[in-house]
Amino acid sequence: MATLYRKYRPQNFAEVVNQNHIKITLEHEIASGKLAHAYLFCGPRAVGKTTMARVLAKAVNCRNRKDGECEPCNNCLSCREITEGRSFDLMEIDAASHTGVDNVRENIIASARVAPLSAKYKIFIIDEAHMLSTSAFNALLKIMEEPPAAVIFILCTTEIHKVPTTIISRCQRFDFKKISLGDIIRKLEHIVRSEGVAVSKGVLESVARQSGGHMRDAESILGQIVSIAGKEVSDEEAGLVIPRGNLGEAVSLVEFLAKKDAGSAIRLLNNLLNQGVDLKVFTAELIEVLRKMMIANASPLLAESLGLDLGESLEVKIMEVNKDLSQERIISLIERFSAAQLELKHASLIQLPLELAVVKACISQPAAAPETKFFRPEAPKPGIAAKPEVFRPKPAPAGTPLKLTIGDIKGRWNEVLAKVKSENHSLSFVLKVCEPKSLDGGDLCLAFKYKFHKDRIEDNNIRVLVEKILMEIYQNPLSIQGVIDENLEFSDNNAAPIAETAVAPAVPEPAKSELAASEPAEAGGNLIDNILKTFGGRVVS
Repeated sequence: MATLYRKYRPQNFAEVVNQNHIKITLEHEIASGKLAHAYLFCGPRAVGKTTMARVLAKAVNCRNRKDGECEPCNNCLSCREITEGRSFDLMEIDAASHTGVDNVRENIIASARVAPLSAKYKIFIIDEAHMLSTSAFNALLKIMEEPPAAVIFILCTTEIHKVPTTIISRCQRFDFKKISLGDIIRKLEHIVRSEGVAVSKGVLESVARQSGGHMRDAESILGQIVSIAGKEVSDEEAGLVIPRGNLGEAVSLVEFLAKKDAGSAIRLLNNLLNQGVDLKVFTAELIEVLRKMMIANASPLLAESLGLDLGESLEVKIMEVNKDLSQERIISLIERFSAAQLELKHASLIQLPLELAVVKACISQPAAAPETKFFRPEAPKPGIAAKPEVFRPKPAPAGTPLKLTIGDIKGRWNEVLAKVKSENHSLSFVLKVCEPKSLDGGDLCLAFKYKFHKDRIEDNNIRVLVEKILMEIYQNPLSIQGVIDENLEFSDNNAAPIAETAVAPAVPEPAKSELAASEPAEAGGNLIDNILKTFGGRVVS
């Protein structure tokens, strides 16, 4: 019986997991017929480099593929020969075992001079290309400089820095990335459905985390679990193959710290120790969870790309815990447990440094965050007239609703984010990674990439708060509804920054004059400067 990673190896571009930036380029080249004579696929192991090379080879030689199409049919003689590994016009060479110049001359140079037997192109896939010797690279360079018209070279490597620049400059280079946890889980779900195996999503998330972003590793681990458990996989049976992870316990510990429940936190640490868990490894996982929370508070976009991918179930729990922790508290926890991590090596009681960190974290009072919301003038001194309140627009009269468009919504979305942040700090990050999609009457549709973000915004209390803020900003009653858009993409360049200081409307000219005049001369300089910086304008004598 074939192993899972061989049985479910992608046979066309649509089945290749992730790597969309590469697939789109290759599909356009194949459809237009503008193929390069040499390609260089580089990146981590087990992310689809050789698989992509075979799909490319199959697509360019497919006999049933029509002009303007890019996918191989997988039914013609050429596609079947490549799938079964018996095509004479596709040569796969393992450079790790054929490093010498003689092998390059015999297997590549001599064969390249012979026309394809039955296919349109003769294709050479050189795996682990960085293992070739200097002499072999020099020999390969000559044929790559002046290749025959019907020859395509595809070099695959995990160590691009070992490939000579003269070779790189003659190839179209494509950099492969590690596969995200969500994409791996979706592929594993497809496999277990096809195999008729009952596996919980928690087990699949554990398999995906254990794989470290390598698809072949995930499929191999799943294959081991299925071979042990059969058609129904329990957590205990999965634990025989997957090393125990403690991320769930790490999140639980952070939850106890957020509630300042030192007793439960210490009990959890000692239970882990009694179960044989390495506290050094657990502390590293705890710090990684705290780091993810810190980055999420700083920028949700960075948290998605730089933070640890924990899976949907743990992500939801972290979102809930993160609401109860300020950024200052998270930073303090990271510092405390980083120091405890260093002390673990020399502690007479291995759990003592962590217990001390827990107790200190639960009894300490973090410094209050500075007020950075709306500008409020200082209280008036005795004998000085009170300063006028900052002007705020009044709601539009009833019966005269404003005519809004989705462009109006997007144009003032920064104000919504700033106002939400002043009311609910963590909620602002959820809204920051959504996109106002459409406005139908008074119904505003918000698109989210992840389900737990959509669920958060649809919570009744959260919905009431957001709709109240929308009323204040747009002066029009709006109701919100969320939708899932997995293709939603954000970047730091187009993400709307949330200002630390909410922008107040402009103050009418008379009010500014009165405000400036009400401050005594000896202390008025700094206050007037602050007012002018905040509201604009100039001093009128």
